[in-house]
Amino acid sequence: MSVHRIDVEGLSVTMEGEGPVVVFLHGWPDSPALWNGTVAALSDRYRCVRFALPGYDLGKPPRPVSVDEMCRLVGAVVDAVSPEEPVTLVLHDWGCFFGYEYAARHPARVTRVVGADIGDTNSGAYLSALSLREKLYIAGYQLWLAMAWKLGAWWPGLADRLTRFMARTIGCRTEPSAIGWQMNYPYAMQWFKAFGGLRGVARVDKVFGPRIPILFFYGRRKPFMFHSKRWLAALENTPGSAVRGLDAGHWLMLQKPAEFNGAVRQWLDEGRLG
Repeated sequence: MSVHRIDVEGLSVTMEGEGPVVVFLHGWPDSPALWNGTVAALSDRYRCVRFALPGYDLGKPPRPVSVDEMCRLVGAVVDAVSPEEPVTLVLHDWGCFFGYEYAARHPARVTRVVGADIGDTNSGAYLSALSLREKLYIAGYQLWLAMAWKLGAWWPGLADRLTRFMARTIGCRTEPSAIGWQMNYPYAMQWFKAFGGLRGVARVDKVFGPRIPILFFYGRRKPFMFHSKRWLAALENTPGSAVRGLDAGHWLMLQKPAEFNGAVRQWLDEGRLG
């Protein structure tokens, strides 16, 4: 299998395999290694492209970016690896948030999307369905991480410990030494409006449909969901899109790799043949 590496505006981009291009975006507090199993399942027929989100490569200085800058950087990678043809995006966690926004802004550059465990979190249907307990749970861990980001500039050691503690608490399998406070800036964007905040992004439930089909995965074994039932029903009734619920938590590609990777491969192959 061919493996190539290029630098795109300071992002180390790895390309494996040949065929239609699939670009992977991870989330917090992960790295491109999150997708090892999925890349292995796809790279015989697809060109799999991975890179660490800005600021998530702990071997480099912190690099928080705005939503606009993130979309620009994703676009720079897409243009570098597939200048002529649109790409498929495979997304998880904050990778979903940023990847969905890139797709909304540049629909001609995205042919399909696989979204894992983050859905229409900015829709009225989702927000109104959350219970008070769920809202408090979400606010609690996110504010913890946002505060750890704030502390990082003065007490990086403490900020790292706080970040790693929360990662363990919510069941993250990433090696603690690979987790750092500088990964937390999306939560500072969410709660403190840092780096321009998150206002003005597209409504996820308005992005996907016949023009950009989506395969959406969610884990059933979680204290709360990141999608609305209404959105699932809409996707199930949208030609070309599909929904898969797995008996897993948030990191379902690691907890149920055979089911996840098999379903992704089948859906992409069916779309390619169609």
